[in-house]
This record gives sequence, C-alpha cells and structure tokens, in this order.
Amino acid sequence: MILVSSCLAGLEVRYNGSHCLEQSLAQLVTDNKALPICPELLGGFVTPREPAEVIGGDGEDVLKGKARVVERTGKDVTDLYLKGAQLTLEKAQELQATFIVLKDYSPSCGSSMIYNGSFQQHKIDGVGVTAALLKKHGIRIVSEANIADVLNGK
Repeated sequence: MILVSSCLAGLEVRYNGSHCLEQSLAQLVTDNKALPICPELLGGFVTPREPAEVIGGDGEDVLKGKARVVERTGKDVTDLYLKGAQLTLEKAQELQATFIVLKDYSPSCGSSMIYNGSFQQHKIDGVGVTAALLKKHGIRIVSEANIADVLNGK
C-alpha cells in the first residue's frame, strides 16, 4: 500500500485550509492504490491553523529533543507533531506501506527540505518530524517532486 499526504491528494487540510493537488496521486487514491494521510490532523490539529516551522534544526533534531516545532505566534506545538508522526508510523506499519509520498517544506512531511524557522519562506535541507520518524523505521519517503519515479516503479 502507498500512503500519500492528504493535501497532495486534493484534501483541503493544509494550515491555511488549502490543498496541493497532484492529480496523479489523487488518481492513485481514487483507484484504491493509495490512502491519504495527514500527520498534523492525526496529531490533533484542526484546519485552518497557525503555520508552524521547526526551530533549531530539522525533524531528526526534534526526535532527539534538540529542536522544537513552533507556531508563528510562538506557541510550542512539538508534542502534537510528535503525536502525529507516531500515529502515521503506526498506520504505515499496520498497512505495510511500501512507501509514503510526502509534501516537501512541511514541518511534518518535508522529505528533503523544510522552512528554516524564520517564517520568511527560507528553505533549508532537512526533513520534517514525520518524515524523520518514518525514515528511522525504514519506511521509504518520496517527495511530490519525485512522483514520476514512484509511478514508474523506481
């Protein structure tokens, strides 16, 4: 089974109530070849919500307790991101997911790049909290930029 970030499947679950539809991924969901999942909603967030970014590193640093996830207003929401990551991991293991397509730049789902914590749209190399936890457990992470590879079986 393939899991896909819900926003990439066209569900309006992003912090601002929007989506990032990738038609090919939505079609996989429609064809019952993939399931949408949103770590942030699993963690207890609602839509819309304040934007959040990782401060002091990336998702791997959050797992180690060396960085935090903070909303633009300054509220620390690290625990909700960790909860969402754990529940996503459990669902991936339960479904024996072969890989997960995640939305880059997200503090949860970023698979290769995230925002740097300045809330100024500056991007850095790094992974989100959920991506870090999934990778730690050997689950293959793919960004939406590599959808062609996924669809071609790479």
